[in-house]
Amino acid sequence: MAPWIPRLHLFEIADQSWFPPLLRAYVQTGLTHTWTTKLPVLQSCSPATLVANILRRELGTSVSSYAYIDFCAGAGGPTPYIEQALNQQLSSSSSTSPTPSSSSASSTYAAVAAAQNGQRREGEGVKFVLTDLHPHVESWEKAASASPHLTYVSTSVDAAAAPPELIMQSKAGGKGVFRLFNLAFHHFDDGLARAILKNTVETSDGFGIFELQSRTFSSFVSCMLFGFFILIIAPLLYWWSPQILFFVYIVPIVPFVLVFDGLISSLRTRTADEVEVLLRTCGASDAMDWVVHSGSETFLWPSGHLTWIICTKKSERQMKP
Repeated sequence: MAPWIPRLHLFEIADQSWFPPLLRAYVQTGLTHTWTTKLPVLQSCSPATLVANILRRELGTSVSSYAYIDFCAGAGGPTPYIEQALNQQLSSSSSTSPTPSSSSASSTYAAVAAAQNGQRREGEGVKFVLTDLHPHVESWEKAASASPHLTYVSTSVDAAAAPPELIMQSKAGGKGVFRLFNLAFHHFDDGLARAILKNTVETSDGFGIFELQSRTFSSFVSCMLFGFFILIIAPLLYWWSPQILFFVYIVPIVPFVLVFDGLISSLRTRTADEVEVLLRTCGASDAMDWVVHSGSETFLWPSGHLTWIICTKKSERQMKP
């Protein structure tokens, strides 16, 4: 269904150079908690876990054949949690899936071997890489130290001109490159979005765009509710930081910016059809050879919806069972 309002590329406060870095860090912390917090009754899982679920469901058995690169990782965002959730799911699947018996009359040796190989691939941890135009090395180093499957690039990385060495390194062992854009793609104007998609088509094998908002009435309602929830749960999340609580309650800059930028983000978010138009017209020679799938999942009852767009090369998409 077409959105009820056209896309408007307006400004977000946290993106402005004049916005104090200290307050920007607090806003980014709030966004990270939005991705990683699970509220009882209102959420069946955190949005980060939901992204892991979507990746596994949509990519099927090929989910473990990719290396995942977040090109707009910011201070870390949800990617470390997506990595943890996805690898836990794959590890659990590998340990609980029964191995077909080679003595079965209906099973061939090739079928049994293929099933075993598929289980081994799912059992191996998939790699995630954090990158950004403005690296947050200190935050990434802390996140990477908690998982052997998470690494980062300490130098600046432009999503429209991915370093060849990063792509080659990620493709080691026959892996494909899958780019992640978590709450990020709406920040790009059409020109930059096309440039990023062109570079993606030319160097990668898939990409996923995940947004916590859309150009819908329910998204605006969610943004307003978000500000309300911040005021309720902030003491539980930030009891250790009187300074953050000061900017939540006494001078409520943090909740104001989160709500304001959330509303603007809703206006800036593209539909799947709009992203597909940019993809097909990005200038890459094989831009027509990609498959676009999209959907929306409830992450916060009653009005919070995570919208997702997953694009893969046709040959890769056919690997899904």
